[in-house]
Amino acid sequence: MRLSSTTIFDHGVATMLARQQEVVKTQGHISTGRRVLTPSDDPVAASQMLDVSEAKGVNKQYAENAAAVKARLGQQEASLSAITRLIQDVRTLVVQSGSGALTPGDLKSIAEDVNGRYAELIGLANATDGSGEFIFAGFRTGTKPFAETAPGVVAYFGDEGKREVAVSTSRVISINDSGADILQRIKNGNGTFATAAASGNAGTGVVSPGSVVDSTALTDHNYSLNFSVVGGVTTYDVVDNTTSTTVVANAPFISEGPITIAGMQFSIEGEPADGDSFTVEPSSNVSVFSTLDKLRTALRNAGEGNVANADLTNALNTVNTNLQNALDRVLAVTASLGTRLRETDAVISINEDLDLSYESRLSELGDLDYARAISDLTFQQMHLEAAQKSFVRISELSLFRVL
Repeated sequence: MRLSSTTIFDHGVATMLARQQEVVKTQGHISTGRRVLTPSDDPVAASQMLDVSEAKGVNKQYAENAAAVKARLGQQEASLSAITRLIQDVRTLVVQSGSGALTPGDLKSIAEDVNGRYAELIGLANATDGSGEFIFAGFRTGTKPFAETAPGVVAYFGDEGKREVAVSTSRVISINDSGADILQRIKNGNGTFATAAASGNAGTGVVSPGSVVDSTALTDHNYSLNFSVVGGVTTYDVVDNTTSTTVVANAPFISEGPITIAGMQFSIEGEPADGDSFTVEPSSNVSVFSTLDKLRTALRNAGEGNVANADLTNALNTVNTNLQNALDRVLAVTASLGTRLRETDAVISINEDLDLSYESRLSELGDLDYARAISDLTFQQMHLEAAQKSFVRISELSLFRVL
């Protein structure tokens, strides 16, 4: 076989270039610390790394979602804690207002304190997060959820939307609660029925909240107790206002004695006057705002004498019961929020563990074995030097030199 000088030179150059390419490639692996720089380095590992990297990216997004959820729930928890303290403070004012030693002036001063708490509550109900979105507005985060439409009347302009965020492949967490559900849908009375004294009562009768003694006998009817005082004897009629029928007639009244109507039992303390009346109705929704308005109005209108004291006491009892119901509602939402925060913390921990697992797997698939790489580089450099030296020797061969 005859080889031309051109063939010899081309083959020598190609060999040196191939060896140089091997050296450069190995140097690239060493400088980056990566075993797989291109799919051709290890097609199987490259495919697996692509899958793991994609899963790691999705997990990173879930981690960011969970962090955002935790921040948002933390802001809502802070607002609910402030509302809880406000309701507890107002209940303290209610107890203070029941002291018989207070003058009408004292009660009016407390009324102004309640008025300030009323305005504060509206502010807390319109709390925003770090991005300026209203926390208790449902989906309508750009709309102020609560606004006073008339003195003592606060309307809700948000909606019932539940904003949910995926924090893992299998978990979705709600990041908000409806403001109306927290502050406006509060059952009055004992949660089943509510007792109240008529505003025009002239006696000293004070009605208790009562309780259910027979749930099977309950109805959804409205009742009224109408009192008569004849010859110093006090009696009452029980009228079913829903059916316009008298269900009890001329029942003797005993102060603080149990009165039972359709499975509901309560008592009236004091001495009702002739013509006084009390109502018993199924519990309905009242707002915390209207409860505070009722309290400040009762305190402002408080006067002297037994009549005024009875009116105020009945109003304070009603307000105190409704505030307790409101507090229970806020605490229930806070407990639900705490559960979601715990779940979010657990998901964050799991996401961190997954991220470490993905990182470890990527390291196993793509990280370089430096000892092996350096050994390969030394071997390749030796090949390159051998190719260079042999090329020099071969390139010196010539027929003219022999002749």
